[in-house]
Amino acid sequence: MENIVVVSKSKTNPNYGCIPEDRSIEDFLDKGVINLDKPSGPTSHEIDSWVKRILNVEKIGHGGTLDPKVTGVLPIGINQATRVIQLLLSAPKEYVCLMNLHKEIPEEDIKKMFNEFQGKIYQTPPLKSAVKRELRVRNIYYSTIYEINGRDVLFKIGCEAGTYVRTYCRDIGEALGAGAHMAELRRAIVGPFSERENLHTLQDLTDAFYYWKNEGSEEELRKIVMPMEKASQHLPKVIIKDSAVEAICHGANLSIGGIVGLYENIRIGDTVVIETLKGELVASAISSVNFEDIALNKQGIAFNTSKVFMKPGSYPIMWK
Repeated sequence: MENIVVVSKSKTNPNYGCIPEDRSIEDFLDKGVINLDKPSGPTSHEIDSWVKRILNVEKIGHGGTLDPKVTGVLPIGINQATRVIQLLLSAPKEYVCLMNLHKEIPEEDIKKMFNEFQGKIYQTPPLKSAVKRELRVRNIYYSTIYEINGRDVLFKIGCEAGTYVRTYCRDIGEALGAGAHMAELRRAIVGPFSERENLHTLQDLTDAFYYWKNEGSEEELRKIVMPMEKASQHLPKVIIKDSAVEAICHGANLSIGGIVGLYENIRIGDTVVIETLKGELVASAISSVNFEDIALNKQGIAFNTSKVFMKPGSYPIMWK
């Protein structure tokens, strides 16, 4: 268990549950996520409809809406994974953007301004946004210029969820006294999903589904569809005993006695994911203690369950 500090010893019963990668192809799809490369043109909701039709499934949901002209990483959740994909809404993002300045500005002034627009910045969402237009603070983790060609500036930005890159470009333009707008945008990272790893197109998905349905080959589909647990990899983990799983599935909070291991950087108020010893996602929860409290105590509630992802009945009832 990488990055996990073990606080008690426990074994898992092979008769219950399943290692996510070993699920049957039907179960794999039912609890699957896709790192989809969104093309320019369609809306994110149109992409959902197309994926639903390609896979012939009941539900599809995406993590983090992209404007029609924006391309790149669009995480997709299938059936049971549609709720899990919501965990990505607060995940950090990375974009590659082409900004067009409205007049010539010396390169040194542009670079200096980009350095100033890092850390905490203030933003007002654009007119065409789904949120209330009020001033708010967002974190810019990094902003790196790749190339400056006349009035065109190509840069990479890593930012907090809810950051508007279009507004970022406009604000930099105003600060430079030149004006600017976002010419092109591509999303490169959403939490654990990256364009550098396992990114696939709609055509890739169509072909893989065809091979499975018509030729009985699961290999290509399993390369594209990943276990829903992938969508929670950016959050701290808590591993629990088999005996605690069914209680959590029924909405119970997690006590210290049910914990096998956890990340040591967990603090009060953190959102965490609860997993079985087999690596199955059970629920998300809010920490009511710090890691040190769990290490020192043997009883008491440690995590308040917020969303349950595993169906009840997956593990036997072990409470009285």
